[in-house]
Amino acid sequence: MGCGMSTEEKEGKARNEEIENQLKRDRLQQRNEIKMLLLGAGESGKSTILKQMKLIHEGGYSRDERESFKEIIFSNTVQSMRVILEAMESLELPLSNQKMEYHVQTIFMQPAQIEGESLPPEVGKAIAELWTDGGVQNCFKRSREYQLNDSARYYFDNIQRIAAPDYMPNDQDVLRSRVKTTGITETTFIIGDLTYRMFDVGGQRSERKKWIHCFENVTTILFLVAISEYDQLLFEDETVNRMQEALTLFDSICNSRWFIKTSIILFLNKIDRFKEKLPVSPMKNYFPDYEGGDDYAAACDYILNRFVSLNQHETKQIYTHFTCATDTTQIRFVMAAVNDIIIQENLRQCGLI
Repeated sequence: MGCGMSTEEKEGKARNEEIENQLKRDRLQQRNEIKMLLLGAGESGKSTILKQMKLIHEGGYSRDERESFKEIIFSNTVQSMRVILEAMESLELPLSNQKMEYHVQTIFMQPAQIEGESLPPEVGKAIAELWTDGGVQNCFKRSREYQLNDSARYYFDNIQRIAAPDYMPNDQDVLRSRVKTTGITETTFIIGDLTYRMFDVGGQRSERKKWIHCFENVTTILFLVAISEYDQLLFEDETVNRMQEALTLFDSICNSRWFIKTSIILFLNKIDRFKEKLPVSPMKNYFPDYEGGDDYAAACDYILNRFVSLNQHETKQIYTHFTCATDTTQIRFVMAAVNDIIIQENLRQCGLI
């Protein structure tokens, strides 16, 4: 005699199928959600990459958002000139024109945080005049000996526009603005079928102990290195070379038990500054085994090999790109390549390729 399923058994089977289907949907959803950790030493360009993602994938910044960057840009500009003037004192470099002393005092009288809709005219004039002084220029050329914002020259070269009463920050101004990242910030972007949850982590040593909270289920690590800093010292420890610090940090991340199955994308960043520096600041002075002189390609190969050779896992591939994080056209191209890498990795982990 045939034995059909009872109503209870049918309901149980239906529930099981629904649970299975939900689990499949959850797995599919997880595959489409990319959890990306942005890591790197301080000032390597992590926050700039996030700004580029907003420009490329979210239609850029609204007028109100641009307005909100004004005070940051004003403060960055004034603080950069203040840092140079303080360095002139410690390096015992005089002004070429002593009439500039009036402008020096104008800068020193400004608060650390500049507030207001526009830069005070006397401050804009002081920066414009001081930037033409030979002593200031000499000190700027020695900026590796102190801690100067990478975008200082950009601000000074654009001071007439920045100091105009009707000034509105453009994309490049926003990209170059600098606020130290403390703690962890999360930003979400949708690119095609993928949802990116990108975590920007403070790069200074004091911030690194907070990274542990981001480690679970990370799809990809985007690790940034400012290769132009091969001749500079850490902001938080002026006995340590910045490139050596980046190598140590990359070693610990690349070979961490937390990231055995995590794909790592390495951005060797600030190639524009790197190319400018090579002829005037020999890399061999800081890395004695380097033999390539001021040849840009040789220097890039050397640094690339220093990082990639730290990988101790034969099956782990490090995807590398030389980048200029403030170049939107280049970053659009590079991030498209990164997206392709992540899709391929997803398919590989699902056993589909």
